[in-house]
Amino acid sequence: MADSIPQELLDKLRLERAGWIVKNPEPWDDAQQKEFHILFSGEVDRRMDEGRGSCVLRETDNAEILCRSLLKFDGERYLIHSYVVMPNHAHILFSLAEGQTLEDVVGAWKRYSAIGINLRMGRDGTLWQRDYFDRLIRNWQHMIRVARYIRRNPGKGNVPDGQYTLHESDWVRRMLA
Repeated sequence: MADSIPQELLDKLRLERAGWIVKNPEPWDDAQQKEFHILFSGEVDRRMDEGRGSCVLRETDNAEILCRSLLKFDGERYLIHSYVVMPNHAHILFSLAEGQTLEDVVGAWKRYSAIGINLRMGRDGTLWQRDYFDRLIRNWQHMIRVARYIRRNPGKGNVPDGQYTLHESDWVRRMLA
């Protein structure tokens, strides 16, 4: 969400990330991937798990609007494997269908959910951060780790039952059983 991490911290992380990428051009080896995740993705995840901001997704009706947005074109434009909607952010593991772009799919999720949530709450303005943090899944083991991370995220953030929504495809449930 737009208010889940202070803007000055996001700006600082973006600058540090850009500098790190200049010093570490792709392709990255395993050590560089791990360092990148710890320094940037991991830091963003830790900050979001602090539960800052208005946490509009804690309200079941708002979380449901986002869930409907995520599932609207599941099986057509993308394939949802797993997601968790937390009070102030969401993690989504999915595969794009041929011809679809990450920017278009994520943009549609954000637009649809922002319109619905803002309408429901009688407000307007920015709901989501401008950018998003994405990760390229490199192999099967990485995909399983990300699915497991999504499943465990509410516990890591100490989010009580009823204040998050977890969705897993059949294959994810089988793989993590």
